[in-house]
Amino acid sequence: MNNFLMSGNAAKLYKLINADPVKKQDLFRQALQNPKGAMESICALGNEVNLPVTPDEVKEYLSNVDDLETKQWLMKARGGL
Repeated sequence: MNNFLMSGNAAKLYKLINADPVKKQDLFRQALQNPKGAMESICALGNEVNLPVTPDEVKEYLSNVDDLETKQWLMKARGGL
């Protein structure tokens, strides 16, 4: 699969997670306790909803997101991401 499509999947998956406050909060909590596990959960969710992503694609996408809440989340979870 080409990288452009995968990057598009990261954006779509981000929007999907962002639209679900419960899922978003669960991932945030997991990231605080187990950042690598949160990344695995994000990738697994991507596979479940037919938006496969790799951890590197998620990291790259998140590093370019212009959203204050996401940036704060990343600062807290940075250890494992």
